[in-house]
Amino acid sequence: MRTSEISRVTAETDITLSLDLDGRGASDIDTGVGFLDHMLTLLARHARFDLYVKAKGDINVDDHHTVEDVGIVLGQAFAEAVGDKKGICRYGECILPMDEALILCALDISGRDYLGYALEIPTEKVGTFDTELAEEFWLGFVRNACVTLHFKQLAGKNSHHILEGAFKAAARALRQAVAIDSAYADEIPSTKGLL
Repeated sequence: MRTSEISRVTAETDITLSLDLDGRGASDIDTGVGFLDHMLTLLARHARFDLYVKAKGDINVDDHHTVEDVGIVLGQAFAEAVGDKKGICRYGECILPMDEALILCALDISGRDYLGYALEIPTEKVGTFDTELAEEFWLGFVRNACVTLHFKQLAGKNSHHILEGAFKAAARALRQAVAIDSAYADEIPSTKGLL
C-alpha cells in the first residue's frame, strides 16, 4: 500500500497528516487556514488521494508557518508513500482552465527538487489568505517530496481562479505521475536505475 502518516511538531506548528496515493479523493482537512483547507480538499479530490490533515499553528501571528509546514509535511508523506518509485509513470502534466484562468502544470518525480513558479497573482490576498504563501506551500512540498514542479500561467487575472487552477492542475499531474504503468511495474522509470 502506498500510504504514509507523518507528524511534525515545532515551536510554531503541530501537524498530523496521512496520505493514501491509491485512495478515492476523500479528505478531512483542518489547518486553521480556510483557503488552504479548500485548496487541499481540491488537491485530494482531483489527485484521487485520500488526505487527512490536522494542523495547529501560530495563525494569531500570521498563516505563513502553518502553510509552509503543511507543504513540508505533505512532501514528506508523498516521498514516503511513493517509496522506491518502481512502476510509476513518473511524469505528469495538465493544462487546466479555471474560468478565465488557464494554468499549465508539469512535474517529474525525479528525486530532485525544483519549483518553477510562473504565476502572476494580481492581488495580495484572497479573502484573508496571503497569496504569496501559495508559493511557500509548493516550495515546502517540492523540497521534501524531491519533485520537479513547474507552473505557468497562460491566462487569467483573478487571483482565486489562478491559485485554484494551479492546485487542481498539480493534482491532476500528480495523479498521472504516480499511476502504475503495468508494463513496467517492477522497474524504476530511469536509465540510471534509481530516482
